[in-house]
Amino acid sequence: MRRSPRTRRGWGLWADKNQGYWFILPCFLLLAGVMGFPTVMAILNSFTPIWTKGFQGFTLDYYARLLRDHIFWNSIIKTLYFVGATVALHLGIGFLVALALNTEIRARRFFRVMAILPWTLPDVIVGLVWAWMYDPLSGIVNDFLHRIGLIASPVEWLANPTLVMPSVIIADAWRGYPFVMLVLLAGLQAIPKQLYEAAKVDGASWFQELWHITLPNLKRMIVIATILDIIWQTRRFGLIWVMTQGGPARSTEILSVLAYKNYFKFFNFEYASAMSVAMAIFLLVVGLPYVRMIVRRA
Repeated sequence: MRRSPRTRRGWGLWADKNQGYWFILPCFLLLAGVMGFPTVMAILNSFTPIWTKGFQGFTLDYYARLLRDHIFWNSIIKTLYFVGATVALHLGIGFLVALALNTEIRARRFFRVMAILPWTLPDVIVGLVWAWMYDPLSGIVNDFLHRIGLIASPVEWLANPTLVMPSVIIADAWRGYPFVMLVLLAGLQAIPKQLYEAAKVDGASWFQELWHITLPNLKRMIVIATILDIIWQTRRFGLIWVMTQGGPARSTEILSVLAYKNYFKFFNFEYASAMSVAMAIFLLVVGLPYVRMIVRRA
């Protein structure tokens, strides 16, 4: 059956209008296969099947077990501690470095490249390097502190339950601040210079420019950087696993580490899946404001 000229013309207009979707279709199918299948299986594994004369349905026993598990709640507290501290440090350091790199300084491109370098390194490599730096005998941290007279004997940074989490947070802050810096630097460069010129004419101080011009114009970028950083830090695994494996005494056992242990070490597949689904729900709630911002802007 031959199509009429009007039908062919309509099909051609529809194809031209939506041709972008055909270009991204292979990537979408690949992502659906790589990420969609494990996601569906994790959700199914997190429910408890009921078998009484055949399959009857699912229950929420593993989720109820999470609510009663003090180890799970300990990991929640450690996750909030780790994410809150690292995100705050990323924002603070990233903002200061972005301000410095946005000024007219010599060799600015070189300093920008140097500032980005920590973010280009894999978590595992960063964890290994910082674990060596924290080594009580051969690490440079103890050596430096001893030379300047702050400590008299070696400190077990990664073996002390009180010091291990701050030590890991410092390592992650060094590795992760460039992401926030890049986002905020892009926002700083988008602020019209005429605003600063007008402020200087009016006699505004540096702090007044920062408070009344820089921060209001960076508000959207700060929100985006904060949301994305919370998501990434909640999922952080490699750096902590290489440095401490969640120890000592579960002092750095955040939720991603606990889920990994239950799945690959203790083979509690269903329980680990329930933890992962709970974490995914939390990240979905955190990411909703970012999605709304993108949709409104589009």
